[in-house]
Amino acid sequence: MTEYLTVDGGTLAYEVTGTTGQLLVLAHGMGDSREAYRSLTPALVEAGYRVAAVDLRGCGESSAEWASYSRTAIAGDLLALVRHLGGPAVLVGHSIAGGAVTIAAATAPELVTAVVELAPFTRKQSMSLGDLRVASYRRGMVHLLGATVFGSAAQWTKYLDVAHPGTKPADWDTRTARITAMLAEPGRMKALQAMGKTPPVDAGAQLGNVRCPVLVVQGSADCDWVSPQAEGEAIVADLPTGLGRLEMVEGAGHYPHVQAPARVATAMLTFLAGARA
Repeated sequence: MTEYLTVDGGTLAYEVTGTTGQLLVLAHGMGDSREAYRSLTPALVEAGYRVAAVDLRGCGESSAEWASYSRTAIAGDLLALVRHLGGPAVLVGHSIAGGAVTIAAATAPELVTAVVELAPFTRKQSMSLGDLRVASYRRGMVHLLGATVFGSAAQWTKYLDVAHPGTKPADWDTRTARITAMLAEPGRMKALQAMGKTPPVDAGAQLGNVRCPVLVVQGSADCDWVSPQAEGEAIVADLPTGLGRLEMVEGAGHYPHVQAPARVATAMLTFLAGARA
């Protein structure tokens, strides 16, 4: 059931699954909705967590138009939801939200017990002409730029195809149709474009201030980086010593929680058990 929380600047839509246990908040990436976690949530609830999946500002059923779509702004939304639902909480963020949960953990350590970053854009990115020799990276970048610069839903769909290499989820056609329909709603594509143009420097600046355990999950075939493993290792290196660990999901792209939900759930639950200990 969809519930709503009014925050400064708009309204956030979310749903809670499970009635007991520690709060765990799931935040999706740009151009998506909380449905991104449809295959991951059941395992987390079965493990005893109270799971809140939220539509980011501009996405899903949340308000479409906001003054800012930065990771810092998204972090504020997530912390508001944690306060509303009764924290502290584990925060899980994909892509742009990976940077947002980093900021939330660094700025409100009393509300965040652990962080999971799924294929996160948490550090400042750089690109060289040599990078374009990597075919998957080049294809993904072309379609990503087509979506963020020109506001093309067709280019976003092509990006999603590259970002989910290999076997697609069983509900792929239905899911991509729902995403396309969402982006056709007034303000939704502008939100995607704004998120895509927002650099992650605010998140990178906070990595050294995180005080809770962090799990970084990267798909080995993620088209958003020439080397997804090197990016994950760099994030861990920028965290305080001993707080971060990297989990690689072989064959997965930029959406490991969609392509390999059982593998990601196992990695998350193992990590969280260790964090509690």
